[in-house]
Amino acid sequence: MRLDPDAEDLLRRSAPQVLGVLVRRHGGFARCEDAVQEALLAAAGAWPRHGLPDEPVAWLVSVAGRRLTDQWRSDVARRAREDAVVGRAEPTTVAADVEAFSGSADPAADDTLELLLLCTHPSLSEPSRIALTLRAVGGLTTAEIARAFLVPEATMAQRISRAKATISEAGATFTLPGHDRDERLAAALHVIYVIFTEGYTATAGPALTRVDLTAEAIRLTRRLHQLLPDDGEIGGLLALMLLTDARRDARTGEDGSLVTLADQDRERWDRPGITEGTGLLEHALATAPLGPYQLQAAIAAVHAEAATDADTDWAQIVILYGLLERRSDNPVVTLNRAVAVGMAEGPRAGLEVLDTVADDPRLRRSHRPDAVRAHLLERLGDHTGAREHYGRAARAALNQAEKRYLEGRAARVDAERRIVG
Repeated sequence: MRLDPDAEDLLRRSAPQVLGVLVRRHGGFARCEDAVQEALLAAAGAWPRHGLPDEPVAWLVSVAGRRLTDQWRSDVARRAREDAVVGRAEPTTVAADVEAFSGSADPAADDTLELLLLCTHPSLSEPSRIALTLRAVGGLTTAEIARAFLVPEATMAQRISRAKATISEAGATFTLPGHDRDERLAAALHVIYVIFTEGYTATAGPALTRVDLTAEAIRLTRRLHQLLPDDGEIGGLLALMLLTDARRDARTGEDGSLVTLADQDRERWDRPGITEGTGLLEHALATAPLGPYQLQAAIAAVHAEAATDADTDWAQIVILYGLLERRSDNPVVTLNRAVAVGMAEGPRAGLEVLDTVADDPRLRRSHRPDAVRAHLLERLGDHTGAREHYGRAARAALNQAEKRYLEGRAARVDAERRIVG
């Protein structure tokens, strides 16, 4: 038997609360996090057979607490045996109080923010931050995270173990940071957005999207927004995700093939999601300083407001991308502005913008520069150039849905070239 979706969501939501209770009570983030994972696995096996407990969080705290107690008792016994072997006069004692857990927990306590900032500690690499966030805050198992990022479970387990060891070595504490709080929060939002973008367009694999990752990113951002409702960038990020995810059902055909924004059936867009996202954006723009996520959400809102692709206000999008460029040193922003300029001012103008980042080393392994150049060359009527760059983009693409789309475009412009020629 498997957990139903509501119970599975309850486990996800409970994970950071349970971990927070254990860490505050006993310290030792790494051990407590391992115990929570074991408790989540135990719940996945027990709850479908016996039903949900009356107090799910208390149940998880109790089970995880027993795991910790058993481990600490085992450590005490092991050290006692070592003491006897080396002939120590006084046996070693464990510093922590190995008390039995009562299973009680404060339902109002929420340590999501503290956990998220701990998981995005500056000493961790971005892949480690992502993995640890999904484990500790998202409640995903190592196997689920490994599947999401298409790596072996053993590889992901090592990555998570190294991340927890790094946090311990850095002396990180389970408290909200002071002087670098804004920097840490910005890092946390970046990690969540990376999770979302990986789910919205998977880097590799047969499917275009990973709905489990986009849903998890939106859930985490909703929780942060509840905790910090006046933070404009959190509101902007949530708005951006909702407005972008609203297009999900229209992005693929029945056979899983990619459908571009211009060709999507906008009747399939999630209108309640667009309404919520637009409302969040309007509130953030009216009450908080302008930030990058608000600007990206504004671009998504312009697309959402257009009844058809022809109605899109590309000139406004160009302006918004220009503002975004001034706030970020990211060649992908310029890449997107090139597309917008190409639509607003013509493909030659778009190619001029694209040329400014053509040699940027950060785009060297991406298929998108060739895809954008091919699109602009096709609109310019250069079928030979378009075919070449669509082909190069297809060979570099790792996602199979994108690869098939690019191969199809290459074949199409080649056929048009033959007709014209």
